[in-house]
Amino acid sequence: MVSNNLTYQDTIDKADQLDFPSSVLEFFEGLMGQPYGGFPEPLRTKALRGRRKMDKRPGLYLEPMDFDGIRTKLKEQFGGCSETDVSSYAMYPKVFEEYKKFTQKFGDLSVLPTKYFLNRPQIGEEFNVELERGKVLILKLLAIGPLSEQTGQREVFYEMNGEVRQVTVDDSKAAVENKSRPKADVGDSSQVGAPMSGVVVEVRVKEGTEVSKGHPIAVLSAMKMEMVISAPHSGKIGSLGVKEGDSVDGQDLVCKIVK
Repeated sequence: MVSNNLTYQDTIDKADQLDFPSSVLEFFEGLMGQPYGGFPEPLRTKALRGRRKMDKRPGLYLEPMDFDGIRTKLKEQFGGCSETDVSSYAMYPKVFEEYKKFTQKFGDLSVLPTKYFLNRPQIGEEFNVELERGKVLILKLLAIGPLSEQTGQREVFYEMNGEVRQVTVDDSKAAVENKSRPKADVGDSSQVGAPMSGVVVEVRVKEGTEVSKGHPIAVLSAMKMEMVISAPHSGKIGSLGVKEGDSVDGQDLVCKIVK
């Protein structure tokens, strides 16, 4: 509402045209239960645009969860799983998969002091990491090499228990590119703009794709939420201004729809 300069009444009047985060739509569906006093109407019906409504306990509407199937899938995908893994995946499948891919690449970093997980130590700073009871690593950062423009990586030199080691790391900050994008004209319905700042995680159309009103164009991830950017009217995708992985600001032009 704030980023798009919408008033309370604007939100109600335009609810069938606005792109709400997935979490908001799931709330309106009833997946999180029933709010005291019921859902606000006509906001709920307009925002859902024909999606299901659950006016009782969500479990009465949903198919039974196949825990055995989840357990088998996780064992095949990650080589093993615990009951905690099964429960975590059942509740947050995308988050869990990202977590497992991260730990497969970097190992269990829960033993690393939070300070150094969030920010690297200073050159020459020494700190300890207790892997398990009686097993402690003494680490000291010695130097950080120059950035390789070909690979986006750096060589990092450090001491581990007095022995000099070297490791190659990806420099994620080096890959950040500040790109100025044209803004969508809010008065031109053929121009579809990003509803807020975020990262494009999926593009569901191509140039020339025929779309109808409400057709999903792209998925935007912003502030740990995902929202679908949909077509405001029927037509054909004339041009795409973004691709997967792009960072966008509010009202950046996503695409144009020609009738």
